[in-house]
Amino acid sequence: MSINVTKSSLSPARRRLVEVMQWVNFGRLENLHVRGGEPVLDPLPRIVREIKIGGDNGPRPESRREDFLLKNHLTELFAHLDELGEGTVEVLEIKHGLPFRLLVAGPPA
Repeated sequence: MSINVTKSSLSPARRRLVEVMQWVNFGRLENLHVRGGEPVLDPLPRIVREIKIGGDNGPRPESRREDFLLKNHLTELFAHLDELGEGTVEVLEIKHGLPFRLLVAGPPA
């Protein structure tokens, strides 16, 4: 993916995934199905939010913005989904509203 990818240039499913991760802020998505490299969000995967006592547990501030340049974490995530093609991301760990780690089960490519 290009370095200058914007949220508005994403497919609706990928935009929705970005919005879900921004809402979660800290936590994980479990059993995220992927079809044709696109996240399947209907129904939503299991969402586990990390709540920090005394911390800011709200959504990311940029979640209110209609469009913005994607950080490298997001472009890398979408490249991995493209590579996966069809399958399930067992765990997508989220930190600061961004993908941090993927756990994908299956045989090597």
